[in-house]
Amino acid sequence: MPSFKSHLVSFILRHSRKKAFASPENLQRWIAYARKTEDHHPPALLRERLDITERSVDGFPVYEIAPKAGERRRILYMHGGAYVFQITSYHWGLIAEMAERLDFGITVPIYPIAPEHDFHAMFGMVGDVYRQMLDETDAEDIVFMGDSAGGNMAVVLTMMAAEEGLPLPSRHVLISPGLDMSLSNPEVFEAERNDPWLGISGGLEASLSNPEVFEAERNDPWLGISGGLEAIRMYSAGIDRSDWHISPLYGDLSVLPKTLLLTGSHDLLSPDNLIFAKKARAAGVDVQVVYEEGMFHVWPLIEMPEARRARDSIVAFLEGEPTKRRATARRTARPALAARPAQAAE
Repeated sequence: MPSFKSHLVSFILRHSRKKAFASPENLQRWIAYARKTEDHHPPALLRERLDITERSVDGFPVYEIAPKAGERRRILYMHGGAYVFQITSYHWGLIAEMAERLDFGITVPIYPIAPEHDFHAMFGMVGDVYRQMLDETDAEDIVFMGDSAGGNMAVVLTMMAAEEGLPLPSRHVLISPGLDMSLSNPEVFEAERNDPWLGISGGLEASLSNPEVFEAERNDPWLGISGGLEAIRMYSAGIDRSDWHISPLYGDLSVLPKTLLLTGSHDLLSPDNLIFAKKARAAGVDVQVVYEEGMFHVWPLIEMPEARRARDSIVAFLEGEPTKRRATARRTARPALAARPAQAAE
């Protein structure tokens, strides 16, 4: 049974963030406001607890949370935010706990976001960060972790690295990842009814004219697909939404490493997450799924009993020895990691 705290969080979401993703215009207004208030720096309390350094890659900040002496394993953490919002204190709280409990080094790129930047800038920067990590650390000691849009980025970055012949990370931790931006799964609309964050706006397409969809939209407290599509439009650089660079569900899943996928029954993205797990397993990938009844989008970031269970699952998954990749996963010459979309939309 969901905790009282989770019900409270759902109530707050349901009565506060409704307008942000209700329309493209609303999203643009929220982005404009966010640019006046966002601060990517780690909170001061974290700096007191952890050894944090900052450097620059392609002109953007990258934070390094140092591990225990002698520890080689590292996490590349890619934050969520619909590709248009900056890292938050909730992300930093999760990152700090993982650093303290695992003693891994954690690399946190403050990657370029839309609408000021697009897909090519985002993956150009995080690709350079990953190549630099490979110069210092064996791929078998690297984990990709990301939430929501960051989970999408983790999968796409691995697929792009495979395409370029780079060594691949040993594991993925994906928290409520966005894996199918084509919005073609009819189960999404059924899941939307129960999601306390995400909703479907009537501005999507004429084919989504079912009045039940609009009723579900009225009941949703935060993100709408209309605003979400605007975020995708702003970052995708004209790439079709069904292209694997945008929707990695349609890419070569066989290249992915052992994966922990966390999703909840009240998360709009959950149906696609479960399809991803099924397809990845069919492609030979070891996928473990944490499916939490009653939980909403990226719930492990929010302090509550269900999040503590989720974080325990992440620690247990990563504390074991990483599965050894093939011999070519050792450091070799690094070909360029280019952001090359397969096809642009008309």
